[in-house]
Amino acid sequence: MQNSEQIWQLVDAKRAEFEALSDRVFDMPEIAYTEFRSVAEHTAELERQGFRITEALAGIPTAVMGEAGEGGPVIAILGEYDALPGLSQEAGATEHTPLPGDGMGHGCGHNLLGSAALLAATAVKDWLAENGIAGRVRYYGCPAEEGGAAKAFMVRAGAFDDVDIAITWHPMPFAGVNDARSLANTRLDFTFYGRASHAAAAPHLGRSALDAVELMNVGVNYMREHMPSDARIHYAMLDGGGVAPNVVQAKARVRYAVRARDLAEMQALVARVRKVAEGAALMTETRVEIAVISAVSNLMGNAPLEQAMQDQFLRLGPPEFDADDRAFAEKIRATLTPADIESQYRRAGLKPRQDQPLADAISPLGLIGEAMLGSTDVGDVSWKVPLVQADGATVAIGTPFHSWQLTAQGKSPLAKKGMVHVAKVMAATAVAAIGDPGLIIRAKADLAGRIAETPYVCPIPDDVTPPLVARSG
Repeated sequence: MQNSEQIWQLVDAKRAEFEALSDRVFDMPEIAYTEFRSVAEHTAELERQGFRITEALAGIPTAVMGEAGEGGPVIAILGEYDALPGLSQEAGATEHTPLPGDGMGHGCGHNLLGSAALLAATAVKDWLAENGIAGRVRYYGCPAEEGGAAKAFMVRAGAFDDVDIAITWHPMPFAGVNDARSLANTRLDFTFYGRASHAAAAPHLGRSALDAVELMNVGVNYMREHMPSDARIHYAMLDGGGVAPNVVQAKARVRYAVRARDLAEMQALVARVRKVAEGAALMTETRVEIAVISAVSNLMGNAPLEQAMQDQFLRLGPPEFDADDRAFAEKIRATLTPADIESQYRRAGLKPRQDQPLADAISPLGLIGEAMLGSTDVGDVSWKVPLVQADGATVAIGTPFHSWQLTAQGKSPLAKKGMVHVAKVMAATAVAAIGDPGLIIRAKADLAGRIAETPYVCPIPDDVTPPLVARSG
């Protein structure tokens, strides 16, 4: 208990600096692999706090790592700071109020995510120094979680090879240990090449790449009845072949995301989708090129670390939201439907309530909600290193993720309270691991047992590199 209270005090001592960092990153939203200003802010904070810094980690210009301490176990705390397109929103507004500009916004709370992780790492650094304890803490600034799979590329490059345990979190409506379920996911581009012709005078001479894309989409739709119920396949048209309907389209491109509960199931579905694409090319006498853009693994749980983190959550208790926080949360909830709110409870495995705007308790460990899951590149780290993830209560219950409502809460006092709260839990979990070598041993044994039959294989082919973006300006 003494260590927990000391680390909480160290978090509180620097909370203002990291709340300000979160606000700065919120005000400069940048999408996957373009987070040059955001990583510069995190790098500058690492320097101010006295970390040893490695820039362009794994060859990714917008990834950074800061390390502090000497000897002992290596504890990694993972942060993110990428935004999303189309989610610009005035902070604090309770109606849809897009800002002028490029339309990007922090609709998943990653401005909070990176700041809380760096706050936790800084508190652990200070704790190690104050107590003269051997151990190293690292902050990993990770870009491009939203579809870019940066952590998977970082794992493949060996960035986590000497890490003993990893800790991370994500903004959520509830506070507790994440149940470590996600879908393996790969994104592939299917580019069809046909033959252009005059659509009226010589249609018989053309071979439509757009027809091939449409036939592929029809074929994948027929797959949906014959795949596991928790798998997901989505698509987006990237190139429809032009705007002239009187020209037979010579080139068209579609992007698919294929998700499944584990890597083996995902790869089986990908093979079927590839066959559908090849069939569409055969039917239209076109040619198809298939390129993997990114891929991530499903999350791997870790029982010893989850119990250790739950102990810290219970010691700390829930975030201390006040009447103003609840009033703001109710205004956000007024823009939602009762079904939005009920769905979020069911996904968390909790009994729905309509009278609870914000988390007022710690979620029990081991709750299994409805299987409506997303994907995250944290999954790849969890196959390589024992990992535990917290849910930090930073939004009104019912808030849809990737929405303007979530962006609107990104600079609010309630979001910052939840951010500092989860930083305390992460820092205390790290301290518990450093103080208990047996916990690290048990965590490593747990992971080894989980992957004994299916060792980790990076889902990204060796010849695929991150889709890096040149710095502008």
